[in-house]
Amino acid sequence: MKIAIINGPNLNLLGHREPGVYGNESFEDFFNEINRSFHGELCYFQSNIEGELIDFLQLFKGDGILLNAGGYTHTSVAIRDCIAAISTPVIEVHITNVASREVFRHESLLTPVCKGLVMGFGLESYRMALGYFASN
Repeated sequence: MKIAIINGPNLNLLGHREPGVYGNESFEDFFNEINRSFHGELCYFQSNIEGELIDFLQLFKGDGILLNAGGYTHTSVAIRDCIAAISTPVIEVHITNVASREVFRHESLLTPVCKGLVMGFGLESYRMALGYFASN
């Protein structure tokens, strides 16, 4: 089983960015931890650039994608259209419960074209979404 984890803008700052909201652990440390326990192949990609995220989504050949599009979740019709166009199932992931945050974060353009959504459990949200693919 091959799964990609894709993070969008500003998620490269995890561990330093607003630790009261996002925690103190870097994503690289978390990824190394889950990669050791995952029975399959995990790959990781992060970009602050919308087009690079779309290119990766289109080119990835595997069984599933975990996508935290960051702020693009609420603004990117292009990422939404890409998810709708590819056959690889995508689970939308968020570290925080975006429904309990600022009003502009309440609407996701991506959720309707994703297989599912996991949010609000910190970095464990990724592990929970990965569990879906591992059990299917």
